[in-house]
Amino acid sequence: MPPRDENFGFLLADVSRLMRRSFERRLTGSTLTLSQARALAHISRNEGCRQVELADQLEVKPITLARLLDQLEQAGLVERRPDPVDRRAYRLYLREKAEQALLDIREVAAATHADALRNLSGAEADALASALRKMRENLSSR
Repeated sequence: MPPRDENFGFLLADVSRLMRRSFERRLTGSTLTLSQARALAHISRNEGCRQVELADQLEVKPITLARLLDQLEQAGLVERRPDPVDRRAYRLYLREKAEQALLDIREVAAATHADALRNLSGAEADALASALRKMRENLSSR
């Protein structure tokens, strides 16, 4: 049994928080914020998603996301297009200029992951990733 201060949930939350902090520190000098980088990464994985879906994935309020998207749109990275099925909704698409930003995000993410996995063997890193995917599936199916 792990010590009380290493409860699994707290440990997972700590690692997540530290990875975000490391990622954000590496973004220094970039024009992007962590929130903007997260939004771009999610849009790139699910281009054409609705704003409400992205807000749910990022766990932010729709109004917060709207302001964030305004910034990304002004920077020429994202565009909103009317949803052909629901005239009240918008779908999100990357602009050409987003490609460089996504390359920068991937570079920062790779460095952050390398730091986080530094003392793990390849087999340990693979086992960790596999376990986390199974946990996500277990919790998503409920």
